[in-house]
Amino acid sequence: MTTPSRTSAPSSTADRERDERVAGRSAYRAVIERLSKASVDKHWEPYRDIPWDDPEFHIDPADPRWELPELDRLGGHPWYRSRSPEVRARIGLWRVATAMKIGLQFENLLKRGLLNYAYRLPNGSPEFRYVYHETIEEGHHGMMFQEFVNRTGMPIRGMPGPLSVIAQVAPWIPLISTELFFIFVLGGEDPIDHVQRRVLKEGRAHHPLEETIMRIHVAEEARHISFARHYLRNRVPRMPAYRRFLLGVAAPLILGVMARIMLAPPGAMIRRFKVPAHVVAEVYLRDPGARRDIRDSVGKTRELCAEIGLINPATRRIWQVMGIWEAVRG
Repeated sequence: MTTPSRTSAPSSTADRERDERVAGRSAYRAVIERLSKASVDKHWEPYRDIPWDDPEFHIDPADPRWELPELDRLGGHPWYRSRSPEVRARIGLWRVATAMKIGLQFENLLKRGLLNYAYRLPNGSPEFRYVYHETIEEGHHGMMFQEFVNRTGMPIRGMPGPLSVIAQVAPWIPLISTELFFIFVLGGEDPIDHVQRRVLKEGRAHHPLEETIMRIHVAEEARHISFARHYLRNRVPRMPAYRRFLLGVAAPLILGVMARIMLAPPGAMIRRFKVPAHVVAEVYLRDPGARRDIRDSVGKTRELCAEIGLINPATRRIWQVMGIWEAVRG
């Protein structure tokens, strides 16, 4: 009778783990290929698919449809409601235009980072094609955002100067850690996606140009966000423990800062319309609802970080300090 090999069980375990890795990689590749195909089958071009010169799409700064919704917090404050309809509309248009300017500046950083990432990809990499699809789509978003800003006639700056200078390091993050870069990507994309989906669902009348731009952006950003999440699910569990811990420390810092950049009231708007300091403090700093908005805007990324092992008792404290912690579901 043949005696069973002492190494048969470990070998079987190793084979099973290898098969699981192969299956996981195949499933990941299939997702990337599906996203690339979707970019071919369903995409938009800003100067073909948006009727900029249609009279219905003309931007009138006094149009009441620009007034801030109450979910903006300032929109429901007595100080804002006491302004004239024209001033309320101009404040709302300034808010929308600033969000688009900051969005195109973020996507400029994102595109440069994606190209730095793609530069080092090997032949045959499924990520290469997808990254170029996303880069092209982000280029289209930047064009439609800037065209909108131009047509408002307002002196919109976007990011404050010092922050814009600091942000120039972002495109080089992929040379250090691609995982960290895609945390940064989600830190910029998820809060805006969260807000735009809420705005589109609220049921109020929107200016058709704003609504068209938001719907295009939400549809294409769904692919971009999906890629970042699948990339992190594929890569992070295979990172060495010490690198995974460092990423777990960095993630809440990046997400907390990015959410505030994307959702904070524009300083230039506050100065332009002389919004009192106590009003700003009441609606954006002391209002529990405003803090909840920040926390909720990164909710999906927080759940992802828990899923891929980036949240533990040590890093959870950082999430709490950054004001973006909430017990994850499941």
